[in-house]
Amino acid sequence: MNLGLSILSLARFQFAMTTVFHFFFVPLSIGLALVVAIMETVYVVKKDIMYKHMAQFWGRIFLLSFAVGVVTGIIQEFQFGMNWSDYSRFMGDIFGAPLAIEALVAFFMESTFIGLWMFGWDRFNAKLHCAFIWLTSIGTMISAMWILAANSFMQNPVGFMINTKTGRAQMTSFAAVVKNEQLWYELPHVLFGAFVTGSFVVAGMAAFALLKKKNVTFFRKSIKVSLIVGLVASIGVIGMGDLQTRYIIKEQPMKFAATEGLYKDSGSPASWAVIEGMDTKNHKANWSIEIPYVLDILSYHKLSGNVKGQNTLNKELHAKYDKKFGKDMNYYVPTKTLFWSFRVMTVAGGLFALIAIIGLYFNRAKSTLIERQRWFLWVLGICTFLPFAANTAGWLITELGRYPWVVYGLLTIADAVSPNVSVASLLISNIVYFCLFSGLGIVMIVLSRRALHQGPDDLLQASDDAPYDPYGKEAFSHE
Repeated sequence: MNLGLSILSLARFQFAMTTVFHFFFVPLSIGLALVVAIMETVYVVKKDIMYKHMAQFWGRIFLLSFAVGVVTGIIQEFQFGMNWSDYSRFMGDIFGAPLAIEALVAFFMESTFIGLWMFGWDRFNAKLHCAFIWLTSIGTMISAMWILAANSFMQNPVGFMINTKTGRAQMTSFAAVVKNEQLWYELPHVLFGAFVTGSFVVAGMAAFALLKKKNVTFFRKSIKVSLIVGLVASIGVIGMGDLQTRYIIKEQPMKFAATEGLYKDSGSPASWAVIEGMDTKNHKANWSIEIPYVLDILSYHKLSGNVKGQNTLNKELHAKYDKKFGKDMNYYVPTKTLFWSFRVMTVAGGLFALIAIIGLYFNRAKSTLIERQRWFLWVLGICTFLPFAANTAGWLITELGRYPWVVYGLLTIADAVSPNVSVASLLISNIVYFCLFSGLGIVMIVLSRRALHQGPDDLLQASDDAPYDPYGKEAFSHE
């Protein structure tokens, strides 16, 4: 029986599965580290013990996300060597430096200071202890920078040469890799997205607790801090997303054309398709609902311009690469996936900003509005999960938008897969990884739910100088 399975399709599925699941927890841990750091800073400045308890309580969720993120990251790196050995050979010299720095500097920085922060509440003064969580937070951001430096090379290769004897890419300028324009558009967008994730997970979980009218003051203050962070981060996501989109128009026009569902050149003035029915087989749009001039405004910040469609770009790419690679390739990207992913991501960004503004209005000082607006608490609770959908949509645009390349213009996806893996081994490893990820996800959800159900009672009832263990039996009790 032919199930339509191939080595390439299974390897691609495994890469997508491991990366998507890992990317659930990376933005979460980066965002939670910042939120917790801000809470502890407020405690140090205002001497309000409530903020110390907030940092300790939400720190439990941060520690869970950090632990799961480390495990999933190891699995992701492992499958590079297992399924993508030709890619690893080609890119080893380029990836070696940024990934080594990430592991030896950023990750060890995170690990060291997270340990001091976890178990140092009773051993260091408040200011020094607060510095530990800030250094942990900065470490998570530096770690993201080096990972994205490697990813940015795949999107926009710079600072390299091809060794004609080995056929491998060799780094000629580390500075060029670090200064890659793609990196400095991508990194702020990812970091702001991470801050949105962490802040709305805190706000959403706090909203669920307020629905039960438990520890009202504690969770109201948690919502206030997290929504302030969420509002600033949402504005940052929108602004950096706009800058990154304008960069993509220039450097990866096929990706941009797909996010807008353009097969033909837009002409000028150009309308923006809100929704569109497309025939991907024949590379054309059947129908669409459009808003005049908006595509010009989004693309060029003016009322005129022309965006090349995928059909035009496909011809240009054939002329540029077919002779070089000696084969007739398909340069059309997965248009439907990119089109809808872009809309999920952009709508989510605007929605986060709106919800943050409404939430801060309802939660203003000396007001009990937020406790009485149960509908809004449910909306805010649902927003616990929305950042993960937005992050996944953004990842799909970034990675699928450069099809058929794994390293843009240098190495195709088909040429990167390991030559010696089999369908059977890939199928088995996919099943094993899926079960492992599902198990880790269930553990994370169960323990987070238990921590929320338990609430901060153990912290609020303890004396100020009582020893604190973030993994104490009270933290995740189901009683």
